[in-house]
Amino acid sequence: MLYRKFSTYLEEWSELEEKPALLIEGARQIGKTTLIREFAKNKYGKNFAEINFITTPSAKKIFEGDINAEEILSKLSLFLKKTFVPHKTLIFFDEVQECPAVRTAIKFLVEDGRFDYIESGSLLGINYGEITSYAVGFEDIQMMYPMDFEEFAIAAGVPADTFPLLKECYDAEKPVDSFIHQQMLRLFTTYMIVGGMPAAVQEYVSSKDMGKIAGIQSAILKLYRKDIIRYAGDDKAKITNIFDTIPAELNAKNKRFKLSDLSRSARMERYESCFNWLTDAGIGLPCFNLSEVKQPLEINMRRNLFKYFFCDTGLLCALCSGDVQFQIMSGNYWINEGSIVENLIAQQLLGNGFALYYYDKKGMGEVDFVAAQHTELIPVEVKSGEDYHAHRALDNLLSNEEFALNRAIVFSRGNVETAGKITYLPLYMVMFFKKETMMDKIRFSD
Repeated sequence: MLYRKFSTYLEEWSELEEKPALLIEGARQIGKTTLIREFAKNKYGKNFAEINFITTPSAKKIFEGDINAEEILSKLSLFLKKTFVPHKTLIFFDEVQECPAVRTAIKFLVEDGRFDYIESGSLLGINYGEITSYAVGFEDIQMMYPMDFEEFAIAAGVPADTFPLLKECYDAEKPVDSFIHQQMLRLFTTYMIVGGMPAAVQEYVSSKDMGKIAGIQSAILKLYRKDIIRYAGDDKAKITNIFDTIPAELNAKNKRFKLSDLSRSARMERYESCFNWLTDAGIGLPCFNLSEVKQPLEINMRRNLFKYFFCDTGLLCALCSGDVQFQIMSGNYWINEGSIVENLIAQQLLGNGFALYYYDKKGMGEVDFVAAQHTELIPVEVKSGEDYHAHRALDNLLSNEEFALNRAIVFSRGNVETAGKITYLPLYMVMFFKKETMMDKIRFSD
């Protein structure tokens, strides 16, 4: 069983005295169902019930008619031929996008209070109109992502004591031992082409056979295309076009997604819902341009100017034509204008809690990302070449007195170093750059 950080959240949720239903969403094939089953086996033993609304579509009838917890639970018990033990049983509804009525009924099931509930789905944002009433306050909605680099490194056998050592270097801004640095950088390169889909990672751990890994990635991409055809309705042609165009758009020098590359007559008002579909499906990751590098970033966001990343670099490599994987393993990070590396950092930042923004202004240049950490804004550059000390746009931004920025980060293949306001970090140290919250430190006086 591959280690997933999300298992910690499952444990914390299970210890709550009054549990909301836990709704886990995310792209297909990222390991949601496997993780939930493993958790249930360890925590609930035989007191576990599961319904998958894709493999057993007849189960949808359980939620037809009047919404009543007693009646629904009786139907569930009869359908599964299983007796539920009060206060000891977990009921798992998988692929709930196929049965939106579950999202309405869950309020009454949670209010009933006898059992615990987990819901999971991959395309939950696409059928919100079919849900008659959301269970506000009765669902804890959490996003799950593909395996991040730290999870991949653990699966690959990196010793547990290596991570505290690296974290110490990160915190103290001191160089990592040269041998360890090169080993971690090599593993990060491997992660770039294998990606974080658990099936691909497991194949890497088991066989190291890139041909088999590529076959798994190809199958996942085919599944994504089938989902578009099945669920996207009249927009399936547009969405498929966007899906297939993502690698080429990231390959452009400024990486901004140009609608004119889809169609000469393409307009944002006609395509916005298509981008939203891919985003809601967990496949596409939008990164919006900022008009000003000032808080709050949401107000300064320009929705019509954006870069559009893919949910997993392994899948992105599989989407690209040519020998991208071979080139990357040979040390050519700059292939595809460095888009693979930048995509990887984007998905890691998102998984670490940051919303994705970038800054690009004529006369200033483009800075890859802008991260909000408390009240501070931190520009982030990703450098895939050897000239990572050259960053004109970042220098321009830091020298702008209007924005008053105190520090910046450059992720590169180099070791840890500092120069003025800029901290240079190895690419693999993105695993330590996480969104912090101060909410748990707030105390109210009596």
